[in-house]
Amino acid sequence: MEPSIYSYSLCIALPLMLFFGFYFLLAPTPEKAIFNNYLRSRRIMGVAILLLAANYSVHFFFGIRFKNADAAILMNLSTYFLCYWLFSSALTTLLDRFYITKRRLRTHICLWILFSILSGIVLLLLPKGGLQTTAMFALAAWLVIYGLFLTRRLLRAYHRVIRIFDDTRAD
Repeated sequence: MEPSIYSYSLCIALPLMLFFGFYFLLAPTPEKAIFNNYLRSRRIMGVAILLLAANYSVHFFFGIRFKNADAAILMNLSTYFLCYWLFSSALTTLLDRFYITKRRLRTHICLWILFSILSGIVLLLLPKGGLQTTAMFALAAWLVIYGLFLTRRLLRAYHRVIRIFDDTRAD
């Protein structure tokens, strides 16, 4: 990709992401207890968007993609790993207010740390070439499987809520 086109797209995306990220975190919200799930979800979504904005900022200001493409790929994978969980949690929280627990938070943060450490090992310790490429594909496959796992969990929560709603309406 041509550097100027890439920079322009990042330049356009960054202000939008920063605006929505800070808006989700700081905009006035209703203080009623009934909105707690919505507020938690909105804040998680804001953090996820700001995390993506930070990733985009590194690409925009440091041009990492043009200096070390492998580092850019692994940084993106690591960022997306955490964002997958944040977006999934934000949506699932709307359906199940008890979804986020200390154990689940600890598990997913540890998985992200492990993924990030392995990304660093792949980038810094493995020799460039076939082995490094294979390891990057393995990390990408792990990310896809993780995303499918989170999607399945979200859809199960959705179907459970729909079933409860249908049962309530049937009475």
